[in-house]
Amino acid sequence: MPAIFNAQARVHRPLAVAVALLLVYVVWGTTYFAIGIALQSMPPLLMNAIRFLCAGGVMLLVALWQGHALPTALQWRNSALVGGLMVFLAMNFIGFAQKLGIGSGLMATVVTTMPMWLALWSRWGGERVPVTSWVGLALGVVGALLLALEGDFSATWLGALLAFGAPLAWSVGSYASRKLSLPAPAMASAAQWFAGGAMGLVVALCFEPLSALGQVSARSWAAWIYLLVFGTLVALNAYLWLLQNTSAALAGSYSFVNPAVALLVGVALGGELLTGWVFAALPLIGAALGFILYGKALQGWWSGRRASVTGYRAG
Repeated sequence: MPAIFNAQARVHRPLAVAVALLLVYVVWGTTYFAIGIALQSMPPLLMNAIRFLCAGGVMLLVALWQGHALPTALQWRNSALVGGLMVFLAMNFIGFAQKLGIGSGLMATVVTTMPMWLALWSRWGGERVPVTSWVGLALGVVGALLLALEGDFSATWLGALLAFGAPLAWSVGSYASRKLSLPAPAMASAAQWFAGGAMGLVVALCFEPLSALGQVSARSWAAWIYLLVFGTLVALNAYLWLLQNTSAALAGSYSFVNPAVALLVGVALGGELLTGWVFAALPLIGAALGFILYGKALQGWWSGRRASVTGYRAG
């Protein structure tokens, strides 16, 4: 994470968490719209590969400017593992799944399972995941499912397999980033994105000629720049910081908030219409965030209420 978030975390941690969550919720919610524009004339594999190679280069300059040392051999290996899972596998699984005909509704629903997988890996790794977090995650998935009901649920078997593999790869990579030895935050981002982008470029060159980039429209390039700057350098850095400084459930809560933000962006910019499912889904997503954010307070309130009722009856 950039230095400003590290300073905020030391002095005003709740504010830093709120800012990072807001960035991940809002910016990644708008990237659905931006990706659609970029893909109008840009090859999907090359789009992701050059996006992360460029982002890795920017973060390398930032890290060197901050005085961080280059990664050790062990840190490069760990960074390549995280970048391979999150940048190369997860994102390209989604792209291939869409090319193979998976419906938008099914894709949106499958992605919302990511924080549950991440919470499961955290639990197996010895971290305590409160009951309220599990309740919040379940409510979030149901809310996102309701939002996705207007989408297309068609799928081929291979497309569905890749779609389910995307949140699994992302969640394992997210968990690994919490546990493995990595360089300083800015350098870790640089190494992970370089590694994932390089893997993606190798695969992209097998399917998509570089000459295709010469046919990309100015509108698609503008969307790609938005994805590079805001979707990666800003929001992905914020997410990686949340993984290190908050619970797995809270860091992963973006996956069921983003579809709601994307829907509102579609209404505002794309002329889409709201249906009755939205008005059932949004309260569920709000309740999910409440359970994840204020689970401890809710448990304390409930325990105190039970204790007072028990004491009253005993008296």
